[in-house]
Amino acid sequence: MGGVGEGAVEVEDGEGARLGHRVTVTPGGIARPARGVAAEVSTVTGPVSPPAPSPATAASPGTGPFPGVRFSVLDRSRVREGRPVGEALRDTVALAREAEALGYHRFWVAEHHGVPGVAGSAPTVLAAAVASATSRVRVGTGGVMLPNHQPLVVAEQFGVLESLFPGRIDMGLGRSVGFTDGVRKALGRGKEEADAFAERLAELLGYFDGPAPSGVRARPADAVRVPAFVLATGAGARTAAAAGLPLVIGGPRREKLAEAARTYREEFRPGPWAAAPYVVVSGEVALARDEDSARRLLLPEAWAMSHARTHGTFPPLEAAARIEAMELPERQRGLLEKGLDGGVYGTEEQVVERLGGLIEATGAQEVLVTTSTYDRAGLLDSYRRLARLAGIVPAGGG
Repeated sequence: MGGVGEGAVEVEDGEGARLGHRVTVTPGGIARPARGVAAEVSTVTGPVSPPAPSPATAASPGTGPFPGVRFSVLDRSRVREGRPVGEALRDTVALAREAEALGYHRFWVAEHHGVPGVAGSAPTVLAAAVASATSRVRVGTGGVMLPNHQPLVVAEQFGVLESLFPGRIDMGLGRSVGFTDGVRKALGRGKEEADAFAERLAELLGYFDGPAPSGVRARPADAVRVPAFVLATGAGARTAAAAGLPLVIGGPRREKLAEAARTYREEFRPGPWAAAPYVVVSGEVALARDEDSARRLLLPEAWAMSHARTHGTFPPLEAAARIEAMELPERQRGLLEKGLDGGVYGTEEQVVERLGGLIEATGAQEVLVTTSTYDRAGLLDSYRRLARLAGIVPAGGG
């Protein structure tokens, strides 16, 4: 199952998955109800016990074949070939409204710089637009790439978001830097910046507790608490465990996801941000009337990833029919097929078996769906089918 993207375009191994990953945490820890769902509260004015989730933001966990599991969405604002770049951002906001109506728990946006196929370059700005267009769904980032930013600025931005949309904001954080040397140079960052992720993370979280050792306060972050998540593919699970934060993991190999989740739980250190481990598994999930139709929904993204690995640029999404007519080199064709194999797709019955196996292997308490495709109608139909299958659609919803 494909994972959440930690950085611009993750065509190399890195701490993050293309999907989204995040977990909610409360100021004094995660209250764990009987079903194992984390209670989420963000606004605090001092050390307090975490109250129960606000009815306005607490989407119901699944009641179908995945009981107790929450379902969320990460949208990377993928550009479609022949369509305006700005349309991808407007599509993200429109999808957020649909996801809220369908009962999805969170809606996250991503950070990518200098990528032709992705319009989402300013995640906190886009998150503000999404939060303004919705009223209940939790809104966050999947994620902000911390090596690209000063922790003080990140704390201030999320403090502003939480102040404007109290109790609805999530802070998903990754460790990737720009995909190319040119992007890294433009950002003023080098590859080595990723190695300091744990230190930057500690500095960022510290701003929510009061002044830094220098005496600097991140206002208004020092008056609120925003649930934080660590996005990772493997080794980053230890960083999340050491920091006592929820983990969002993604990647194509189930055994590696299961190993990362197991390591995270074994090494988790309870602290002021979370009292117990919480795992979100991210990846591409597509449902349709038959298996071939569901597979075609994942084809544009698999092709784009294979193109990035063989050409060095991450392109806009092409229509499935056009991709099927392409004569691809053997290596790229192999990468495309491998990408498709990493997703979960099929009819409702097939997805129950395939996704259920992943949830069981990782012990995930939440699934973050990161599907991107050229066919917007097919994408929305897939999200509707998944919501009905998972039993999360509220009364009067889609």
